[in-house]
Amino acid sequence: MTKPCIICVAITGSLPKKENNPAVPITVAEQVDSTQEAFEAGASIVHAHVRNDNETPSSDPEKFARLKEGLEKHCPGMIIQFSTGGRSGAGKARGGMLPLAPDMASLSVGSNNFPTRVYENPPDLVDWLASEMREHAVKPEIEAFDLSHIHQAAAMNRDGRIPGKLYVQFVMGVRNAMPVDKDVFDYYIKTVHRLAPGAEWCAAGIGQHQLTVNEWCIAAGGHTRTGLEDNIRLDRETLAPSNAALVKRATELCETYERPVATWQQAREILDLPLKAA
Repeated sequence: MTKPCIICVAITGSLPKKENNPAVPITVAEQVDSTQEAFEAGASIVHAHVRNDNETPSSDPEKFARLKEGLEKHCPGMIIQFSTGGRSGAGKARGGMLPLAPDMASLSVGSNNFPTRVYENPPDLVDWLASEMREHAVKPEIEAFDLSHIHQAAAMNRDGRIPGKLYVQFVMGVRNAMPVDKDVFDYYIKTVHRLAPGAEWCAAGIGQHQLTVNEWCIAAGGHTRTGLEDNIRLDRETLAPSNAALVKRATELCETYERPVATWQQAREILDLPLKAA
Protein backbone atom coordinates (compact mmCIF):
# COMPACT_ATOMS: atom_id res chain seq x y z
CA MET A 1 0.00 0.00 0.00
CA THR A 2 1.72 3.14 -1.21
CA LYS A 3 -0.75 5.86 -0.24
CA PRO A 4 0.90 8.18 2.31
CA CYS A 5 -0.69 8.20 5.76
CA ILE A 6 -1.40 11.61 7.29
CA ILE A 7 -0.68 11.65 11.01
CA CYS A 8 -2.53 14.26 13.05
CA VAL A 9 -1.24 15.08 16.53
CA ALA A 10 -3.82 16.35 19.02
CA ILE A 11 -1.45 18.05 21.42
CA THR A 12 -3.49 19.28 24.39
CA GLY A 13 -7.27 19.04 24.27
CA SER A 14 -9.53 20.36 27.01
CA LEU A 15 -9.27 17.68 29.70
CA PRO A 16 -5.80 16.27 30.53
CA LYS A 17 -3.77 18.30 33.02
CA LYS A 18 -0.22 18.32 34.30
CA GLU A 19 -1.34 16.27 37.31
CA ASN A 20 -2.42 13.53 34.87
CA ASN A 21 0.77 13.69 32.80
CA PRO A 22 3.44 16.39 33.19
CA ALA A 23 4.11 16.20 29.44
CA VAL A 24 0.73 17.74 28.54
CA PRO A 25 1.58 21.12 26.99
CA ILE A 26 -0.52 23.93 28.50
CA THR A 27 1.12 27.27 27.74
CA VAL A 28 1.51 28.50 24.19
CA ALA A 29 5.30 28.10 24.44
CA GLU A 30 4.92 24.50 25.63
CA GLN A 31 2.45 23.78 22.84
CA VAL A 32 4.80 25.12 20.18
CA ASP A 33 7.75 23.10 21.54
CA SER A 34 5.68 19.92 21.79
CA THR A 35 4.27 20.36 18.29
CA GLN A 36 7.70 20.96 16.82
CA GLU A 37 8.93 17.66 18.26
CA ALA A 38 5.84 15.88 16.92
CA PHE A 39 6.27 17.54 13.51
CA GLU A 40 9.85 16.34 13.32
CA ALA A 41 8.67 12.85 14.33
CA GLY A 42 6.23 12.67 11.41
CA ALA A 43 3.00 14.52 12.21
CA SER A 44 1.75 16.77 9.40
CA ILE A 45 -1.42 18.12 11.10
CA VAL A 46 -1.61 19.68 14.55
CA HIS A 47 -5.04 19.73 16.21
CA ALA A 48 -4.91 22.51 18.79
CA HIS A 49 -6.88 23.78 21.76
CA VAL A 50 -5.73 26.56 24.06
CA ARG A 51 -5.83 26.74 27.84
CA ASN A 52 -5.98 29.38 30.56
CA ASP A 53 -3.10 29.72 33.02
CA ASN A 54 -5.03 27.55 35.51
CA GLU A 55 -5.25 24.79 32.82
CA THR A 56 -8.98 25.25 32.21
CA PRO A 57 -10.17 25.29 28.56
CA SER A 58 -10.23 28.60 26.71
CA SER A 59 -11.54 29.90 23.40
CA ASP A 60 -9.53 33.15 23.57
CA PRO A 61 -8.68 34.22 19.99
CA GLU A 62 -5.58 36.03 21.26
CA LYS A 63 -4.16 32.79 22.61
CA PHE A 64 -4.94 31.06 19.32
CA ALA A 65 -3.23 33.91 17.45
CA ARG A 66 -0.04 33.53 19.47
CA LEU A 67 -0.13 29.77 19.01
CA LYS A 68 -0.61 30.10 15.24
CA GLU A 69 2.30 32.54 15.01
CA GLY A 70 4.58 30.18 16.94
CA LEU A 71 3.57 27.13 14.94
CA GLU A 72 4.09 28.86 11.61
CA LYS A 73 7.56 29.92 12.73
CA HIS A 74 8.75 26.62 14.19
CA CYS A 75 6.75 24.10 12.12
CA PRO A 76 6.76 25.65 8.64
CA GLY A 77 4.34 23.95 6.28
CA MET A 78 2.55 21.95 8.97
CA ILE A 79 -1.25 22.01 8.70
CA ILE A 80 -2.68 24.01 11.60
CA GLN A 81 -6.12 22.86 12.72
CA PHE A 82 -7.97 24.68 15.51
CA SER A 83 -10.70 23.11 17.61
CA THR A 84 -14.20 24.57 17.65
CA GLY A 85 -15.26 21.95 20.19
CA GLY A 86 -17.85 22.55 22.84
CA ARG A 87 -15.66 22.01 25.88
CA SER A 88 -13.70 25.21 25.18
CA GLY A 89 -16.58 27.65 24.89
CA ALA A 90 -20.27 28.13 24.22
CA GLY A 91 -22.18 29.31 21.18
CA LYS A 92 -20.39 31.49 18.67
CA ALA A 93 -17.40 31.86 21.02
CA ARG A 94 -16.45 28.39 19.75
CA GLY A 95 -15.65 29.92 16.37
CA GLY A 96 -14.05 33.14 17.57
CA MET A 97 -10.62 32.08 16.26
CA LEU A 98 -11.78 31.28 12.71
CA PRO A 99 -11.01 34.81 11.39
CA LEU A 100 -7.36 33.94 12.08
CA ALA A 101 -7.70 31.65 9.03
CA PRO A 102 -5.99 28.47 10.21
CA ASP A 103 -5.63 25.84 7.52
CA MET A 104 -8.34 23.69 9.10
CA ALA A 105 -10.77 23.57 12.00
CA SER A 106 -12.73 20.76 13.57
CA LEU A 107 -16.48 20.74 12.95
CA SER A 108 -18.98 18.54 14.76
CA VAL A 109 -22.20 18.47 12.75
CA GLY A 110 -24.48 16.80 15.29
CA SER A 111 -25.00 16.20 19.00
CA ASN A 112 -24.24 13.11 21.09
CA ASN A 113 -23.64 11.99 24.64
CA PHE A 114 -20.34 12.60 26.40
CA PRO A 115 -19.27 10.99 29.69
CA THR A 116 -21.23 13.40 31.93
CA ARG A 117 -23.26 15.62 29.60
CA VAL A 118 -24.73 16.08 26.16
CA TYR A 119 -22.32 17.47 23.58
CA GLU A 120 -24.66 19.96 21.94
CA ASN A 121 -24.19 20.97 18.32
CA PRO A 122 -27.51 22.52 17.28
CA PRO A 123 -28.11 22.94 13.54
CA ASP A 124 -28.03 26.75 13.60
CA LEU A 125 -24.63 26.76 15.32
CA VAL A 126 -23.26 24.10 12.95
CA ASP A 127 -24.40 26.16 9.96
CA TRP A 128 -22.85 29.32 11.42
CA LEU A 129 -19.51 27.62 12.09
CA ALA A 130 -19.52 26.18 8.57
CA SER A 131 -20.27 29.62 7.12
CA GLU A 132 -17.38 31.16 9.07
CA MET A 133 -15.07 28.46 7.74
CA ARG A 134 -16.18 29.18 4.19
CA GLU A 135 -15.71 32.92 4.66
CA HIS A 136 -12.17 32.55 5.97
CA ALA A 137 -11.11 29.66 3.68
CA VAL A 138 -10.76 27.20 6.57
CA LYS A 139 -11.16 23.54 5.66
CA PRO A 140 -13.41 21.64 8.09
CA GLU A 141 -12.41 18.31 9.57
CA ILE A 142 -15.68 16.58 10.36
CA GLU A 143 -15.59 14.99 13.82
CA ALA A 144 -18.04 12.11 13.52
CA PHE A 145 -19.11 10.72 16.89
CA ASP A 146 -22.07 8.90 15.34
CA LEU A 147 -23.15 7.45 12.00
CA SER A 148 -25.67 10.25 11.53
CA HIS A 149 -22.82 12.76 11.55
CA ILE A 150 -21.34 11.17 8.42
CA HIS A 151 -24.70 11.41 6.67
CA GLN A 152 -25.11 15.06 7.74
CA ALA A 153 -21.59 15.98 6.61
CA ALA A 154 -22.22 14.39 3.21
CA ALA A 155 -25.49 16.33 2.86
CA MET A 156 -23.72 19.59 3.75
CA ASN A 157 -21.03 18.76 1.23
CA ARG A 158 -23.59 18.17 -1.51
CA ASP A 159 -25.45 21.44 -0.88
CA GLY A 160 -22.26 23.52 -0.61
CA ARG A 161 -22.25 24.31 3.09
CA ILE A 162 -19.03 22.28 3.30
CA PRO A 163 -17.36 22.81 -0.08
CA GLY A 164 -14.57 20.83 -1.67
CA LYS A 165 -13.13 17.48 -0.68
CA LEU A 166 -14.70 16.14 2.51
CA TYR A 167 -12.42 15.06 5.35
CA VAL A 168 -14.13 12.92 7.99
CA GLN A 169 -12.66 11.75 11.28
CA PHE A 170 -14.34 8.94 13.22
CA VAL A 171 -14.06 9.53 16.97
CA MET A 172 -14.34 6.22 18.80
CA GLY A 173 -14.05 5.32 22.46
CA VAL A 174 -15.65 8.33 24.16
CA ARG A 175 -17.72 6.96 27.02
CA ASN A 176 -21.47 7.05 26.24
CA ALA A 177 -20.75 7.71 22.55
CA MET A 178 -19.51 5.36 19.81
CA PRO A 179 -17.42 2.50 21.24
CA VAL A 180 -14.36 1.06 19.54
CA ASP A 181 -15.97 -1.63 17.39
CA LYS A 182 -14.29 -2.99 14.26
CA ASP A 183 -17.55 -3.76 12.46
CA VAL A 184 -18.73 -0.19 13.06
CA PHE A 185 -15.35 1.15 11.93
CA ASP A 186 -15.56 -0.83 8.70
CA TYR A 187 -19.12 0.36 8.12
CA TYR A 188 -18.08 3.98 8.69
CA ILE A 189 -15.49 3.60 5.93
CA LYS A 190 -18.05 1.99 3.62
CA THR A 191 -20.52 4.80 4.36
CA VAL A 192 -18.00 7.54 3.61
CA HIS A 193 -17.07 5.90 0.32
CA ARG A 194 -20.74 5.50 -0.61
CA LEU A 195 -21.95 8.98 0.31
CA ALA A 196 -18.84 10.97 -0.61
CA PRO A 197 -16.70 8.90 -2.99
CA GLY A 198 -13.90 11.47 -3.19
CA ALA A 199 -13.61 12.00 0.56
CA GLU A 200 -10.63 11.26 2.77
CA TRP A 201 -11.08 9.75 6.22
CA CYS A 202 -9.20 9.23 9.45
CA ALA A 203 -10.03 8.09 12.97
CA ALA A 204 -9.12 8.74 16.59
CA GLY A 205 -9.28 6.20 19.41
CA ILE A 206 -9.67 7.58 22.92
CA GLY A 207 -7.61 6.41 25.90
CA GLN A 208 -6.48 2.79 25.84
CA HIS A 209 -7.98 2.40 22.37
CA GLN A 210 -5.65 4.85 20.65
CA LEU A 211 -3.13 2.30 19.41
CA THR A 212 -5.87 -0.08 18.25
CA VAL A 213 -7.57 2.58 16.14
CA ASN A 214 -4.21 3.83 14.82
CA GLU A 215 -3.55 0.32 13.54
CA TRP A 216 -7.02 -0.10 12.04
CA CYS A 217 -6.65 3.18 10.13
CA ILE A 218 -3.19 2.47 8.82
CA ALA A 219 -4.05 -1.08 7.79
CA ALA A 220 -7.22 0.06 5.99
CA GLY A 221 -5.53 2.82 3.97
CA GLY A 222 -6.84 5.81 5.91
CA HIS A 223 -5.21 8.50 8.00
CA THR A 224 -4.88 8.58 11.76
CA ARG A 225 -4.74 10.76 14.87
CA THR A 226 -2.68 10.42 18.00
CA GLY A 227 -1.55 12.71 20.82
CA LEU A 228 -1.93 13.54 24.48
CA GLU A 229 -5.40 15.03 24.06
CA ASP A 230 -6.79 11.54 23.44
CA ASN A 231 -4.42 9.37 25.46
CA ILE A 232 -1.73 10.15 28.04
CA ARG A 233 -0.13 6.68 28.22
CA LEU A 234 2.10 4.38 26.22
CA ASP A 235 0.68 1.44 28.17
CA ARG A 236 -1.11 0.78 31.45
CA GLU A 237 2.04 1.38 33.50
CA THR A 238 3.82 4.04 31.44
CA LEU A 239 2.92 7.68 30.84
CA ALA A 240 3.72 8.94 27.35
CA PRO A 241 6.80 11.17 27.65
CA SER A 242 5.67 13.48 24.83
CA ASN A 243 3.35 13.94 21.90
CA ALA A 244 6.31 13.00 19.71
CA ALA A 245 6.51 9.57 21.37
CA LEU A 246 2.91 8.85 20.40
CA VAL A 247 3.56 10.07 16.85
CA LYS A 248 6.62 7.81 16.66
CA ARG A 249 4.46 4.85 17.64
CA ALA A 250 2.11 5.66 14.74
CA THR A 251 5.02 5.95 12.29
CA GLU A 252 6.25 2.52 13.40
CA LEU A 253 2.83 1.09 12.53
CA CYS A 254 3.13 2.73 9.12
CA GLU A 255 6.41 0.89 8.65
CA THR A 256 4.77 -2.38 9.68
CA TYR A 257 2.03 -1.96 7.09
CA GLU A 258 4.41 -0.52 4.47
CA ARG A 259 2.62 2.83 4.42
CA PRO A 260 4.77 5.91 3.83
CA VAL A 261 4.22 8.68 6.39
CA ALA A 262 2.85 11.73 4.60
CA THR A 263 5.08 14.78 4.50
CA TRP A 264 3.40 18.11 5.08
CA GLN A 265 3.55 18.70 1.32
CA GLN A 266 1.83 15.38 0.60
CA ALA A 267 -0.76 16.00 3.31
CA ARG A 268 -1.65 19.36 1.79
CA GLU A 269 -1.95 17.79 -1.65
CA ILE A 270 -4.15 14.95 -0.37
CA LEU A 271 -6.48 17.40 1.43
CA ASP A 272 -6.53 20.01 -1.36
CA LEU A 273 -4.90 22.64 0.82
CA PRO A 274 -2.61 25.39 -0.53
CA LEU A 275 1.05 24.42 -0.63
CA LYS A 276 2.69 27.00 1.59
CA ALA A 277 6.41 27.70 1.32
CA ALA A 278 8.44 26.27 4.18
